Amino acid sequence: MASHPLTSEIANPPAVAQDSPAPARHRMSTRNRLLFFLVAWLIVLMPFLFWWSTWFGRHLSNTQITEYLNDDKHPRHIQHALVQLGGRMASQDARATHWYPDLLRLASHPVEEVRNTDAWVMGQDTSAAAFHATLLKMLQDSSPMVRGNAALSLVRFGDAAGRPQIIALLQPATVVAPAAGRVIDVDKIGTSVRQGGLIAKLQNGDHTTEIRSPITGRIRALSAATGATVAAGAEVAAIDPNSEQVWEALRALYLVGEPDDLAAIRAYERNVPEIPARLRQQALLTEKSILSRAK
Repeated sequence: MASHPLTSEIANPPAVAQDSPAPARHRMSTRNRLLFFLVAWLIVLMPFLFWWSTWFGRHLSNTQITEYLNDDKHPRHIQHALVQLGGRMASQDARATHWYPDLLRLASHPVEEVRNTDAWVMGQDTSAAAFHATLLKMLQDSSPMVRGNAALSLVRFGDAAGRPQIIALLQPATVVAPAAGRVIDVDKIGTSVRQGGLIAKLQNGDHTTEIRSPITGRIRALSAATGATVAAGAEVAAIDPNSEQVWEALRALYLVGEPDDLAAIRAYERNVPEIPARLRQQALLTEKSILSRAK
């Protein structure tokens, strides 16, 4: 039987010519390959360099500590040196006394974060009478965080003069409008914020005012919504302190707290999700210690 022409073509396809040219492959030029690898390397390297330059755990030599403590153009360098110095003081390194005059000088530094770190570092050596006197002055600092850290360091000296400032560390921070204006942007309740983090913006004519958090914590309440007009000094938000701040305050009150402080302490004994178990436990231990001393 004669095969159908179409069937015959399918069954016996024509052979491909052996000398047909292969499809051309596009090759990246050497210059483009180098650019590609350079960009990929920078993507990996830049975050590492940023972390390396801002990580306070990076070891500093004696020369670098002196240099960083006097680098007013880079406050984070000063903080880095302070943290390193605090570690040396905690390990009772006698060489740390060389920089004690710098610690006293930095207590009045214009940058809040520097004064805050400095107040913590001075609490690492309770044998320095000059630190004790300086910390007492820092209880009057304009920053609530600096006042709180100074108060906590004073407890190490056996001094309860900063007890009111420690109680304040347990309580929500009130954020007020620095100027009158219309709220054009505001964060949400429950949002975590860092000290100095933006909470809201006000518009007054062509001028925009930013409202920032005085502490690290979580937005507890908002008193103004977007579009509302607020007066200067009006409350805008309340910020709950973060767990570490509460933890340090409760530990300090374990040593110097008084019965009048129990209301603020018992607020952290509640069995609610937003209060970690270790804070509830510390609050109970602190209350027990205060009541024991009162007897």
